[in-house]
Amino acid sequence: QVNFVVCQLFALLAAVWFRTYLHSSKTSPFIRHVVATLLGLYLALFCFGWYALHFVIQSGISYYIMIIIGVENMHKYCFVFALGYLTVCQITRVYIFDYGQYSADFSGPMMIITQKITSLAFEIHDGMFRKNEDLTPSQRCLAVRRMPSLLEYLSYNCNFMGILAGPLCSYKDYITFIEGRSYQLQQSEANGKEDTKYEQTDPSPNIAVAQKLLICGLSLLFHMTITKTLPVEYNIDDNFRATASWPVRFFYLYVSLMAARPKYYFAWTLADAINNAAGFGFRGYDKNGATRWDLISNLRIQQIEFSTSFKMFLDNWNIQTALWLKRVCYERATFSPTIQTFILSAIWHGVYPGYYLTFLTGVLMTLAARAIRNNIRHYFVESPAVKLCYDIVTWMATQAAISYTVVPFVLLSVKPSFTFYSSCYFCLHIASILVLLVFPLKRTQKGSKKHESVQPVWSRKLEEESLLQKNSYSTANNSFSQKEEITCRYQALKQ
Repeated sequence: QVNFVVCQLFALLAAVWFRTYLHSSKTSPFIRHVVATLLGLYLALFCFGWYALHFVIQSGISYYIMIIIGVENMHKYCFVFALGYLTVCQITRVYIFDYGQYSADFSGPMMIITQKITSLAFEIHDGMFRKNEDLTPSQRCLAVRRMPSLLEYLSYNCNFMGILAGPLCSYKDYITFIEGRSYQLQQSEANGKEDTKYEQTDPSPNIAVAQKLLICGLSLLFHMTITKTLPVEYNIDDNFRATASWPVRFFYLYVSLMAARPKYYFAWTLADAINNAAGFGFRGYDKNGATRWDLISNLRIQQIEFSTSFKMFLDNWNIQTALWLKRVCYERATFSPTIQTFILSAIWHGVYPGYYLTFLTGVLMTLAARAIRNNIRHYFVESPAVKLCYDIVTWMATQAAISYTVVPFVLLSVKPSFTFYSSCYFCLHIASILVLLVFPLKRTQKGSKKHESVQPVWSRKLEEESLLQKNSYSTANNSFSQKEEITCRYQALKQ
């Protein structure tokens, strides 16, 4: 863990140097690719030793599969291989070396590389095999229309900015950053016409980086001082369960799980700051003209802590993973997309039984929350006072449901997880089942066009905002002009 933090701080300094001395206006994309890749592999070797070879092996074999299989089926083979290789490494690490240990291990970076391998394979398949009219707006805009070189592929997977903690980014956005093409800002005028402006100089990320480093410092301080005094394991302590009242137990459940989140806030915000310091992650300008550096941000802390629905929490927690699950699984699933998405998420996270208990419980919670929202919410939004009361109640219910759901994710094993759930008499499991029996639930329709009309568990609004406001476009897509891509993203928002 110390190695991990030291390497990330070194990557932050390297990012500043990369943006200053290897800026795209001074250096060729080839040099930027080479330096970014070599720095990434050096950090991985320093942090994980020779286990870092797994990153190169996984990426190399996946690239070989892409070349020999062809664009028609390579996305399937890459998906199976990358996820299978990750799973084998996780089984080896967990059941042979250090079961239950929270040490930073090599399977963490492999999880991010697996996301990149699979998402890029689908994007190439969409761009080079499928017909344009068969793609959804998001697939059309992310489609890659030429095969990347081996250097570009390794740079995308193993660059120093994201090799240790991510986050996931689209291949086209990364290539555009490396090539240093000008930022494009799409603005809609009052008459509805599009106005495309060009930014000749890169906006400075210094303020955004400073703000995110401040969040990192506060999160680390909270983790080192408060988290250890509120262990999640105390929820299954025999004496606590025997003596504490139900309100006290649920309050401790909430605060103990809330105290477990800052370590994720620290790691993901620091990773975001590293990318920003290198000049990557610029989304555009807000309505006040302020720069936005959240193109690849992985969380929104305020929305997480004040979520008023299960879906709102999921949409703001591990954002890039949520988008990955949507793009490679949810919108391509032929049946039960919600269940398939949660199962994929569990497999990707690892092989601890607690992960599967959490995500299976999450399926119930998500479907029940969706049913309640679709059938009840509209009765409480007319009056501001009534809506405020509704929001308070749903915030309390959401925090209780989230805390209840993720306990096995922290406890990892089956026995302590069932000890916790049995001490609560499986109350929220039973309540979710009753909700699904009482309230009708919209059925997910098959077919791409019908499928798009159904609101997925991962927010379509988040995806549409991402598509509209991304400000970089890859030269890899030679068959489309920049104007056509802007129109594509604008149409995605309108839909």
